[in-house]
Amino acid sequence: MFNHKKGISLNDPQAHALSHEAWNRRTFLRMLGLSGAGSILLGGSPITALASSKLAALISSMEGDRILVLIRLKGGNDGLNTIIPVFDYSTYKTLRPGIAIPNNQIINLNPSFGIQSRMGALEKMWKDGDMKVVHSVGYPEQNLSHFRSSDIWATSSDTQVLETSGWLGRWLEDVNPDYLTKPPKMPPAIQIGGAGNLAFTNTKNDNMAVVVNDPEELARIAQNGRLYDPTDVPECYYGEQLSYLRTLTNATFTYAQGIETAYKAGKNTVQYPANLGAQLALVARLIKGGLGTRLYMVTLDGFDNHADQNQNHPALLENIAQSVSLFYQDLQAGGWADKVLSMSISEFGRRPEQNASQGTDHGAASPLMLFGPGLNGNGFVGQNPNLKDLDRDGNLKFSTDFRQIYATVLESWLCIDGAEVDNVMGRKFNRLPGLGLQCSVSTGTNAVQTRRLMLKVSTGPRELRLQYELPESGSVQLRIVGITGQVLQEQSLGLQMAGAQQSALRLKENILPGIYIVQLAAGNWMGTEKVFLH
Repeated sequence: MFNHKKGISLNDPQAHALSHEAWNRRTFLRMLGLSGAGSILLGGSPITALASSKLAALISSMEGDRILVLIRLKGGNDGLNTIIPVFDYSTYKTLRPGIAIPNNQIINLNPSFGIQSRMGALEKMWKDGDMKVVHSVGYPEQNLSHFRSSDIWATSSDTQVLETSGWLGRWLEDVNPDYLTKPPKMPPAIQIGGAGNLAFTNTKNDNMAVVVNDPEELARIAQNGRLYDPTDVPECYYGEQLSYLRTLTNATFTYAQGIETAYKAGKNTVQYPANLGAQLALVARLIKGGLGTRLYMVTLDGFDNHADQNQNHPALLENIAQSVSLFYQDLQAGGWADKVLSMSISEFGRRPEQNASQGTDHGAASPLMLFGPGLNGNGFVGQNPNLKDLDRDGNLKFSTDFRQIYATVLESWLCIDGAEVDNVMGRKFNRLPGLGLQCSVSTGTNAVQTRRLMLKVSTGPRELRLQYELPESGSVQLRIVGITGQVLQEQSLGLQMAGAQQSALRLKENILPGIYIVQLAAGNWMGTEKVFLH
């Protein structure tokens, strides 16, 4: 199940091109939605209608209705031109004589670090205490492939572990194993762009977020309660078939009506720029309209600047600065600003030394930015980047593991119990008190909680064969549920002892070939498996 994937050599242009090809191919396959029964193809991207309710219910019950917005900077953002090391400007200038930001174009945040003037929209947020920066963020044995490093950030796995489930997807699955048959009334997560990202994917390869390819798709759903117009078709047999498919697609998208209602209830009070701004404008409107979704991911592409970096990178940073600043102004007008934390993520930084093409190659450590009044003041967290002490590849060394930030945000912002955080992260990562996040809300950890039961299902002619391990003795109940949630067969397997067990079940005649959900319940334990019955 696990294997080790080594990074590619950036000195080999062919290998770099192959990495991009593999990345795009994998993204394309995931966009088809072939691996999850709950996914359908909408305009080139999957919309997943089945999602977990436990995390959504947990977060929505908290005082303050806290929200997390992940801002993905796709392609590997150059941290040194984002948060400029003024304290060692001479070394910085020597390493990148053609792309270093000139002194007269730097806004100092403190005597040691600054931002380029095109990011000036963030200066007020910094002064108001609504921005923090974590230095030198990365992970051990940095993989320099976009494909692999993006997965590491999304799954929170070690470099040598090939994990296919996301850090938030595992949490959603662990705390509510019956999510397939009890979808929530609201989408627990919304992701704009970045199809193929694993952050919200569970261990069964189901994406638990509503995923749209771009903000225009989400806007069409929000404005019309559907993605496609089934009446705008040719008057012919093809048009009839197209109308049917569009109607079916719109009906399958469970959350369209809720998104439309929230969108029309919320209003933007500022004029956003394009790109990231268009995405955050939609997020702000859905938040202010009371959608109830607590997890969002937005995506800004274009950070893989191997050549002519200063023709592109400054404009991207300006877009981030303006969009984020306006986002919080918009939220403030609706009384939501102090309830929303935003955090930038990117698969890696860039190399400190510029290349011969006036660009930067794939690097390692990079700063991570956080925004929002919930930070309780501005500041820098972690060790300063050391431009004179690079690793053997000429990259900055990391000092803060990105998983420390994840764990801190989960526990101190979303108020998830610390033991549950350690479980979903795979092990305990030291928290970062310097982030200033505080949680004083009880998460109800004394309540009885359903836990995931490991279940393996194989099929035969009109038969199911089950393998599972009971943590404790008890009565076992089995259900077969249709993809729409209808219980088609239910049967008691009787009282069983703790330990490894096997059972077989004959299928009723009303169960036709197709995709179904098999549930096995024993006390507070539940196993769920998606199967195709012949």
